[in-house]
Amino acid sequence: MTDREYMQRAIDLAVKGCGHTSPNPMVGAVIVKDDKIVSEGYHEKYGEYHAERNALSKCGWKAPGATMYVTLEPCCHHGKQPPCTDAVKESGVTKVVIGSRDPNPLVSGKGVQILRDAGIEVVTDFMREECDAINYVFFHYISTGLPYVVSKYAMTMDGKIATRTGASKWITGEEARQRVQEDRNRYSGIMAGIGTVLADDPLLTCRIPGGKDPVRIICDTNLRIPEGSQIVQTAKDTETIIACASDDQSKKDALTSKGCTVLDIPKKDDHIDLNVLMQKLGDMKIDSVYIEGGGQLHWSALEAGIVNRVQAYIAPKIFGGADAPTPVRGIGCDVPANGFLLTSPSVTRYGDDILLESEVIKCSQE
Repeated sequence: MTDREYMQRAIDLAVKGCGHTSPNPMVGAVIVKDDKIVSEGYHEKYGEYHAERNALSKCGWKAPGATMYVTLEPCCHHGKQPPCTDAVKESGVTKVVIGSRDPNPLVSGKGVQILRDAGIEVVTDFMREECDAINYVFFHYISTGLPYVVSKYAMTMDGKIATRTGASKWITGEEARQRVQEDRNRYSGIMAGIGTVLADDPLLTCRIPGGKDPVRIICDTNLRIPEGSQIVQTAKDTETIIACASDDQSKKDALTSKGCTVLDIPKKDDHIDLNVLMQKLGDMKIDSVYIEGGGQLHWSALEAGIVNRVQAYIAPKIFGGADAPTPVRGIGCDVPANGFLLTSPSVTRYGDDILLESEVIKCSQE
């Protein structure tokens, strides 16, 4: 096997932790000696051993003189676990090949220097682009303290998210809907507006075997959510946050008694201030938010400048209808120059449906 194959194996291991490591990054490690993989490991769950220690714990006497391939710079500070640099130094590994640099100020560059000071050969930035790609959420969160936000919707080829009667199940096919479930597992939180809750009474859970339910976040300015809704009735089983700007203490108490966390958020333009909400979610260690709302919430999120990525699932269907809802509503932009600019588009096919993804680079209010 080649160096690239060893690092690719480490990347493949890292993504096995998807949905379970946040707010920590996904990391994989492979230990090679005499041109053979002698051990490997990955960060399996937040609070548990990191990839390097998992790999070394299974390596034993084979570690001295070996090379470690790791997707992210080893940590050098005490958190939930002791420094991985200590374990690497004590193991006898003589070379470490690193993919991504850790932007965490507690680690950045320090992990590499500690290993080099210990006489270990260190190669940095090896397959960095590929390694960086798996941890875009972590890099954003550790740098800003704010969740990475994905705005997702499914629409027909004529841009409709429902028919003129409001019917929307199902626009896309099973393969596309399965990918959505995988993203519910990937991201820490899932956000919807009160309009979606009132119209659809959704559960907003992850429906894949072994998947992790995201924290449900409902934007409900005037606290209209019914106590009998599925969201409220299952709040003791699935973490649920209701973000509001209401003075109705009795309703807040009732929701709290059913397991909901009620966040008081100030208003901005008659709706909760999404920027303040993101700050609070970041403080709660929610590092990413998957928006599955209606057209108003998507517009409000874009207008607030909180969206990092847009996912548009496009189905080969035509609904038509001047009054059929579209994915982004609100007041809209006044002139094309004030539109929201996107970049780095990627296209993936799921059955007959297409997923178009782009990063947001400019908001109309800037």
